[in-house]
Amino acid sequence: MTSSILSKDNVGATLESALDAGAGVLRLTPTWVPRSFLHPGKRIKLAPDDWYAYGAHRGGIDERWFASTTEAANEGRVDDEGLSYITYEGKRFLLRDAVAEAGGRLIGEAMYSKYQRWPVYSKFFDNMGPIPHHMHQSFEHAKLTGQEGKPESYYFPPQLNNVDNNFAYTFMGLEPGTTKAQVRKCLEDWSKGDNGILDLSRAYRLKRGTGWLIPPGVLHAPGSLCTYEPQWGSDVFGMFQSLVEGREVPWSLLVKDVPKEKHHDLDFIIEQLDWDKNVDTHFKQNNYLEPIVDQQRSTPGATDRWIVYGTIDGAQLFSAKELTIETGAKFTLRDPGASGWITVQGQGRIGNLELQTPSMIHFGQETADEVFITYEAASAGIEIENTGADPLVSLRYFGPDTYDSLPAVGDAQS
Repeated sequence: MTSSILSKDNVGATLESALDAGAGVLRLTPTWVPRSFLHPGKRIKLAPDDWYAYGAHRGGIDERWFASTTEAANEGRVDDEGLSYITYEGKRFLLRDAVAEAGGRLIGEAMYSKYQRWPVYSKFFDNMGPIPHHMHQSFEHAKLTGQEGKPESYYFPPQLNNVDNNFAYTFMGLEPGTTKAQVRKCLEDWSKGDNGILDLSRAYRLKRGTGWLIPPGVLHAPGSLCTYEPQWGSDVFGMFQSLVEGREVPWSLLVKDVPKEKHHDLDFIIEQLDWDKNVDTHFKQNNYLEPIVDQQRSTPGATDRWIVYGTIDGAQLFSAKELTIETGAKFTLRDPGASGWITVQGQGRIGNLELQTPSMIHFGQETADEVFITYEAASAGIEIENTGADPLVSLRYFGPDTYDSLPAVGDAQS
């Protein structure tokens, strides 16, 4: 990077200039995250020479995080891993620091006063094959290690899924009738090779243009479609599968977010699971999502679709939409809250900023596909124009309680 990085105490003036220049829309730079235990799926447009930009020992880069103020919980991580940067006239500063500087303007007074941060993030997750059957801790269990829980969601954008890769199926939950004793036996057999946890689950075929809602405490082994994942701002997890495609999963990845005194307490580890949700006899009915057109906010030439919606235990924690603007059309976007935006097809502009979908990105390169739409800009309305030959398609996600109401899981089938 040739741009200079501003410290937290020096972002004020540059942030003010960036907000003025972008009419409340801020340019973000790509945020790349490696995972030592995964194999990159090679569809998120990172240049092939840069898949191991952090070093082979860190693993390949198979995630790009969007509008993130959440640190990646990777062993051996660099200081700013997982954190998004705003860029303006050769200077960069953390979105996290910008929110701390002007939280009300960026995310709204209500959200900032409650959370003191942008409490959500999203990512592209792009893996060649399946990953271990795992869960994310609830808020209650994550609090035991000074962290927050992590509900999440999936959407499989067609633009990022030209190939299926090795296993486009995801195991979710546990087969109804499964007992805790059976899961305990899998943990007891951890060092014997394949511990058999997938024998207790069922796989669902992944379908482009659809998604899922995944509450905390629910086991899931994501398959190999590239996934857009709006989620809570946390990186806690526990792997329950000991062997994946012949690769060992260390016990440390099962207990990394478990209190140290409980690292070998199998009953405690199992109690982190939301048992009723895992053995739900109507798991797909209660968690599967298909897009729903927002008729009120769509116009001729522009279609706004809900892609992530519904609540988790009655709470609206995050949501997401896909906006498609036809060639030559303009659209005034108005949302009741801030959002993180990524362009997945076409070119155009949002307010005063250019939008361009890249074909290849080098590690450290700044792009024109990602922005943060502040609360002020979203509330006032921001004009978006398709200036290219293809439809302009974007994904944007929102924080908690942004909308007065959302569609419910299952509404697309009703």
